[in-house]
Parts: sequence; C-alpha cells; structure tokens
Amino acid sequence: MIQRLARGVAALAAAFLVAGLAAAPAWSAQAAGDDLKLKSSAVLVMDEQTGEVLYGKNTDAVVPIASITKLMTAMVTLDAGLDLNEQIEITTEEIDITRGSGAKARLPRGAALSRDDMLHLALMASENRAAAALASSYPGGLDAFVAAMNAKARLLDMNDTRFADPTGLTAENVSSAEDLAKLVRAANDYPLIREYSTSPSHEVAINGRRAQFGNTNALVKSNDWEIGLQKTGFIRAAGRCLVMYAKLAARPVVIVLLDSVGKYTRLVDAARIREWLEPGYNAPTGLVRAEAARPRAAAKKPVAVARKTTATPRASAQFKPAAR
Repeated sequence: MIQRLARGVAALAAAFLVAGLAAAPAWSAQAAGDDLKLKSSAVLVMDEQTGEVLYGKNTDAVVPIASITKLMTAMVTLDAGLDLNEQIEITTEEIDITRGSGAKARLPRGAALSRDDMLHLALMASENRAAAALASSYPGGLDAFVAAMNAKARLLDMNDTRFADPTGLTAENVSSAEDLAKLVRAANDYPLIREYSTSPSHEVAINGRRAQFGNTNALVKSNDWEIGLQKTGFIRAAGRCLVMYAKLAARPVVIVLLDSVGKYTRLVDAARIREWLEPGYNAPTGLVRAEAARPRAAAKKPVAVARKTTATPRASAQFKPAAR
C-alpha cells in the first residue's frame, strides 16, 4: 500500500514537472545554449516586460554609439518642455558642429523649421544638423544641453555612458549594450519618440521648397515587422548600430546591435533574432544574400576599450573593435 502510494506521488510529481516545463517560455531555454552566430560585435536581446536578457554578447563593452545618441537628444529636448512650434534656424554653429564628419546634411544654413520638425528629422532621418539645432536652441546652449544629456544618463543608471555632443558624430559618445537597453526602455515612454522614430517618411519646407526625408531603418517600411521605436547609427569608429523596441512572438523585446559592418548586417542580425524567437519566420533571401556579399573587413584599433573583460555567459565571442 505504501509502495503504491509512493509510486503514485512520484508519478504525479513527474506529471507536474512535465507540465511545468511545457508551460515555461521556450525563449529562456533556447537563450542558454543557442549560438545565433550574429555578426554584430555587441548584442543584447531583452524581454521588455520582465527585463530578462534572452541573449547577450559583449553586453558590457563600452564603445562609440554614433546616432543612437539622438534618442537621448530627443528625451532631453522633450524633458525641457520647450515650445515645439518655435521656429529654429540652421546657423553657422550647426554647420560647425557637423563640419568634417562626411555625413550627409540636407539642411542648409538659413533653413528654418519648427522644433517639432527638427525633432522628427533627427529621430527618423538621423539628420545631424537638426539634432545640433535642438541642442543650440536649448536654454544655456550646447554645453548646457550636453550636460543635461549626461545628467539624464546618470538618472537612468547608465553608468557606462558618456556624451560629448548631441549628434553622435564624435567617437567620444560611448555606451554599452546594457546601458542602451535602458535608454530604449526609457525613450519608449515618450509617445513622440515612438511616433517619429518609426514613421517611414516626413516632408518639410526648406526655403520655400518641399523636401521629403526617409527613415534610415528599412525595417519600419516592412509590413511584417511591428516596431514601436528604433534608431540607427553609423560612424566609422562605431560601425553600423541599431536599437529597436519591437514585438516578436507576441511579446515586446528590446534589441541592441552594435558595431555591424556592411549596409545590411544589422538588419540580417535582427532577422536572425526574429527567426530564433519566432519559429516559422524566415529572413528575406535577398537581404541575406546582400549581406553575405559584403564580407566583414579586418578590424582596426578600438576607439573605446571594454570596461570589463568577461563577456556574458550567453555568448563566447570576444569583443571586436569597430571596423568599416
């Protein structure tokens, strides 16, 4: 009788264990052992609701972040409560801030747009002079704006992060994937940042002529991606970067991809992450082929060195410095 009871209890316990394993999220089990072979040098994938890191690779490496900076630029601008309808003019100061970067700039000196349009173009089209204009029109000017950016970073416990300018054109703007996940989650609380960073295009009048600007992230134009917030970035020292707040497998996730080289690598990495989280999704063949046709160049000396030497346990690859 006792033996039969014991066997029954054991069988019941086993049944509960099997049921519990079946009910547990598949992501956690996969994240512990899967190697996604992502080509970005630093990667973080986080369950936004729980804060659980589903996949990590060199998440504490402190590296240049290029125009990911503009998410902080937008938050500081909106936190100040400035008049979004105020007209702001592109002056010599904005030209000087962006001079010598090699980055495209479509806003000429003398162009005047509302602060709202400047914010929109900075987030969506990564327009550097628009970001610089947001900073120079801030109370106290550029220096006060950069100080506010760093103060906001401290408030968000972004301890690996430093800002030297509002555009991201300088390699002195550095952060880690861990910190940028905090930045994305904070920026997601701003409706205008969500809206402007994900709009496919925006038209403005420049000196009486209509000009159309497009989003720097091709994924926002795809009907099968549900992206709530995003920002791209690129300078030579940072490689190509991408952060997103997206819904995958019916769950919001934060994706951080840093130091990708080649026009399509960060997009293919995002697609591979989606394939992993959503069985049945396949990355577009044309995109994968385009990325494979552009092999990664040899790495150059790093601009910023990782603060810690131990990578996260979910990936074994060591941090590689940015390369074009």
